[in-house]
Amino acid sequence: MFDAKEIPFYNHLTQGEIELLKSGLYQKKFVKGQLAHSSTEPCLGVIIVRKGKLRAYLISDQGKEITLYYLSSGDTCVLSASCILDSISFEVLVEAVEDTEVMQITASCFNQVMKTNVMVENFALKLAAEKFSDVMWVMQQILFFSMDKRLAMYLYQEMIDTKSATLYITHENIAKSLGTAREVVTRLLRQFAQDEVVEVTRGKVTVIDRNKLQAMFN
Repeated sequence: MFDAKEIPFYNHLTQGEIELLKSGLYQKKFVKGQLAHSSTEPCLGVIIVRKGKLRAYLISDQGKEITLYYLSSGDTCVLSASCILDSISFEVLVEAVEDTEVMQITASCFNQVMKTNVMVENFALKLAAEKFSDVMWVMQQILFFSMDKRLAMYLYQEMIDTKSATLYITHENIAKSLGTAREVVTRLLRQFAQDEVVEVTRGKVTVIDRNKLQAMFN
């Protein structure tokens, strides 16, 4: 069972606000690969990841995906709640990268508390600004960095996040994250392997020279 104290701004709430949020607090589970939110669905509200990992992304009319950011255990997302913050003018899709459990605060309850509690409003705006910063970083990479540099940055960040040089990830998933074709990723990984930066096997990429990989984008 979940606890209202898991809400990041719990200490800034009055008892009445706590009871209101609890009335709109639900637990949801998503299996790996399941779409947690799409633009055709009702407002998701605010989600707090208890365990697992979510990917927020955009998809073009041609079906090309670009990953905006990931959400891991302890992270909170408000960008999926465009019905709450007027400054959000685009819809993001959210899928489970692995089996994930979240707490969801309905938009109506969160909106009521945000209108009366400036600390909650500041929390939401600050969180939205941080995520927009992540989005702008992704856009900067797309506009100004070559694909080989973006791939090197991606692999390095994955290595840091997972605390492992062995990354269990497919070429297709990498391509989705970078907004490119699987064939491009395969070609670049083959080149990385020839340069003795990584070893590539089915469903797995192993970084064998961390310094070389880092030098590719520094």
